[in-house]
Amino acid sequence: MLISQKGPAMSDASISRRWRVSFNAPATLIFAALCVAATALNLATGGMTNRLLFSTYRASLFDPLMYLRLFGHVIGHSGWDHLIGNMSYVLLLGPLLEEKYGSRDLVAVIVVTAFVTGILNNLLFPGVALCGASGVVFAMILLSSITSIREGEIPLTFILVAVLYLGQQIVDGLFVRDNISQFGHIVGGTVGAALGFLMAKKD
Repeated sequence: MLISQKGPAMSDASISRRWRVSFNAPATLIFAALCVAATALNLATGGMTNRLLFSTYRASLFDPLMYLRLFGHVIGHSGWDHLIGNMSYVLLLGPLLEEKYGSRDLVAVIVVTAFVTGILNNLLFPGVALCGASGVVFAMILLSSITSIREGEIPLTFILVAVLYLGQQIVDGLFVRDNISQFGHIVGGTVGAALGFLMAKKD
């Protein structure tokens, strides 16, 4: 009996030594951590940091914070529910995209999506403050549907995802009035699709 108990104990110990937590997707995890920190800071300051740093809206070109907000708005969220909803997708899709395209390209997708959605929001909707990673999420959704592209071909999965996700946002934008920025979703998805095709050609 003593011999039979020793074997499993040694086996369990060896298994525990093999398993460890890995920092598998640095760009995704750092982005998520920044979003959590920005949301906590905003709630602690009663919304002040979102107004100053983590939402974008039309402001004077001489305001240096305006340029920071063009990028910082994607890490700001109105509350924990808003954050968790977006981070669920980011943490699901981000590691897969980071493995396929690399951390640098994923960061480029986030930065370009933030800049394009920020600029267009400020130009087209001067009275609207935009914050949240929803545009980045939609960029990731469209980007993830382009898993492999051959010359002269468009993946059917990309077409279906574009119709389902972007089509719903267009319909909601026309007929539904809520506090969700369908415009940001559409722009984010379009940016993700465009960058996906560009990165596929680069490969």
